[in-house]
Amino acid sequence: MNCKVMVVEDEIFVATEIESMLEELGHHPIGIAMDSASALDLAQHAEIALVDLNLRDGPTGPSLGKILAEQFGVTVLFMTANPSQLGDGIPGTIGVLPKPVMDEELREAVRYAVARRRRLPADPPVRLKLFAADNCNDSEDGLGVTA
Repeated sequence: MNCKVMVVEDEIFVATEIESMLEELGHHPIGIAMDSASALDLAQHAEIALVDLNLRDGPTGPSLGKILAEQFGVTVLFMTANPSQLGDGIPGTIGVLPKPVMDEELREAVRYAVARRRRLPADPPVRLKLFAADNCNDSEDGLGVTA
């Protein structure tokens, strides 16, 4: 049950560590995006995106996550040291995992995102703050169908 996953993170060391973990889990990392433009270039190839809030082009993560979910049908999971910046959530996205993140917690979060994308039952990691269920795009076909 591997997925094509993009990492949207401006800290290259963090991003490469995430990519390595994704490969260990059997997923296909499609690339690292350090800003909105490069993320949008990768979006058409992604099923899941792990998105930081503050990127090289500023605090563009929230609006980028919304675009990825709503326009590209990508399952979006935010990862940030500033989860309060997301308020009650971003339409179409799963939730936010506060940084710093332990390896096993990240693995659990990725497994949860994959399960949500595939519409399979799964328990989220304890620290993952889920957004309202009616805000999440769980489309497996990428057409933006909401569960």
